Amino acid sequence: MIHNTADNLDLRIKDHPILEFKRNTPISFIFNGKKIIGYEGESIAAALWASGIKVFRKGATGPEGPFCMIGYCSGCLVEVNGRTHVRACQELVRPNIEVKSMDKLPKPLFRRHHLGDVEHVDLAVDLMVVGAGPAGLSAAIAAAENGLNVVVFDRHFRAGGQLIKQTHKFFGSGELFGGKRGFQIAGELLKRANELGIKVFLGTSVYGCFKGRVFGAVSSETSYVVKPKTVVVSTGAVERTLVFPGNTLPGVMGAGAAQTLMNEYGVKPGERAIVVGAGNVGLIVSYQLMQAGVKVLAIVEIRDEIGGWMVHAAKVRRIGIPILTRHTVVRAEGNNHVERVVVSMVDERYKPIPGSEKVFDVDLLLLAVGLTPESRLLAQMGAKMVWSSELGGYVPYRNRFMETSIPGVFVAGDASGIEEATTAILTGRVAGLSATMKVKGEDEVLIRERERVIELLEMTRQTRFSQRIVKGLEKVSLNVVQEEGIYHY
Repeated sequence: MIHNTADNLDLRIKDHPILEFKRNTPISFIFNGKKIIGYEGESIAAALWASGIKVFRKGATGPEGPFCMIGYCSGCLVEVNGRTHVRACQELVRPNIEVKSMDKLPKPLFRRHHLGDVEHVDLAVDLMVVGAGPAGLSAAIAAAENGLNVVVFDRHFRAGGQLIKQTHKFFGSGELFGGKRGFQIAGELLKRANELGIKVFLGTSVYGCFKGRVFGAVSSETSYVVKPKTVVVSTGAVERTLVFPGNTLPGVMGAGAAQTLMNEYGVKPGERAIVVGAGNVGLIVSYQLMQAGVKVLAIVEIRDEIGGWMVHAAKVRRIGIPILTRHTVVRAEGNNHVERVVVSMVDERYKPIPGSEKVFDVDLLLLAVGLTPESRLLAQMGAKMVWSSELGGYVPYRNRFMETSIPGVFVAGDASGIEEATTAILTGRVAGLSATMKVKGEDEVLIRERERVIELLEMTRQTRFSQRIVKGLEKVSLNVVQEEGIYHY
């Protein structure tokens, strides 16, 4: 069994310049025979990390810990009360549960549902939204404001997507929440959804589409059969990793995972860090690490220029974080977790230059090297898909109204291509308005509003960072493949 925690160690943040963490109800549970203290609202993964436990399981290459903290990687798989393959980042702490690391593959259990008897619910709705991030909530709100019966499903137990862990202020107009922090925007969107009576089912995964446009969704207690007239898929994105020796060591994680620990749960992801990637995410997370009391020794960028906004670069430089361009990570070293990181300069072909290595004593290596659209549900549904390097990966063809090759099925946010939260909000609005017209018929007022939002969306893409995106969008327009025919159920 794995034991890798120091007695009385608590990595929870006590003071933060922006966030306040309320920990009212301590909850004790058992991990590998040892008592762990968590708090109400914490995930098992957050509580374990706060207690100094970094190794969650033994994988094929050695000890593993969480990489993404949003339920996509295998680094946090544990056993909970005999239930195997539980993602610790997606399970809330509960009193007296027994959690065990999965050092070996468990015996197969051939059961229809691992929880036995569950409640079964049938839902017939105008619009089903998959994903409760900025795109999904915006789509749901736009449709509900115009009279549609809307349900939203999200696999996480909190709504808001990536917004809930963003502490920086957003640019833009008041309509686009300019001047507000990400977690504040998430709160406002959720409040509006509640005012409109939108049913938001959290901790619930939509696992597939079946004949007749019937969808299955499941939580720990309820199984849903959903028959929607229209669908918006806004499932977001997953973080990319890099290949180097030691990249599976606990303490190597995506930038978003660190943001989840720091800004959602108030847990320090480490004490000393190296960040790989000087795009907006890498720059922003570096500043947030310093706010949380984590010392950032350097930001490493393989290109010869900074990829993010200069305003973010200036902020990290002002607090003394060096940005090493034309550098890359060579390897991570350590026994059961990261203890050292070696970086190197690169040549014109981005190959490490021997003799230029720098060694940093750190316990945290964050990878901010891009995202990949999470579009597997659309592919399973039969939407026409294409690989787009400009948009970050495998994405669906769509028209300017965000409708895919399947009539009545729309896409929004990062699932349609990697952009910013502002464009996620706007594509969500377009998708929600389009779904409304699919159900209720075209209306001059709705048409004008949708055109206004599309114009606003196009304006937000008039920056140097969006040139590549615009190029990718031209390639995935349904007009390009119209002659090949449209896929139907």
